[in-house]
Amino acid sequence: MSLHEILFYFLSLMALGCALGVILSRNPVKSVLFLIATFFAISGHYVLMNAQFLAIVNIIVYAGAIMVLFLFVIMLMNLNADAEPQKSRLVQFAAVLSGGALFLVIIAALKTAGIHTEGNKIDGSGEIGLIHNLGQVLFREYVLPFEVSSVLFLSAMIGAMVIGKKEEAKSEA
Repeated sequence: MSLHEILFYFLSLMALGCALGVILSRNPVKSVLFLIATFFAISGHYVLMNAQFLAIVNIIVYAGAIMVLFLFVIMLMNLNADAEPQKSRLVQFAAVLSGGALFLVIIAALKTAGIHTEGNKIDGSGEIGLIHNLGQVLFREYVLPFEVSSVLFLSAMIGAMVIGKKEEAKSEA
């Protein structure tokens, strides 16, 4: 077994274990912390696939910003066992039924999905997931959608600032 395979299995077990921790944990703060650990394991998989940019973006955006937002929301809601209403047996049965249906859909999708290796030739140069190549494709082939999205984001930021700005009280003279 190579080091690459050992890291893959370790990160896979870590991701699965932490994902189960998210689902099975009763404390919402612990669930968020398990989710952060899951995101770090997924970022490790990105690094193993030589996609460093995706790994860093995953850590910064998901494990950083979005999880901090989740923690703030959970702490502001002040969730505890006393405030949470008990779920009826009908709701629990519906949850188990919908989870089982989702599981069957995933199994059916995996059963019909095939692995085609003819068109996926990797030359072994190690340049597939590099940021330089992503930038070349982004600014050569997709320059118009990139610029349109940047103008859209700029207008959204300006709109958020205008909406969030409080109107100054007019002083009557």
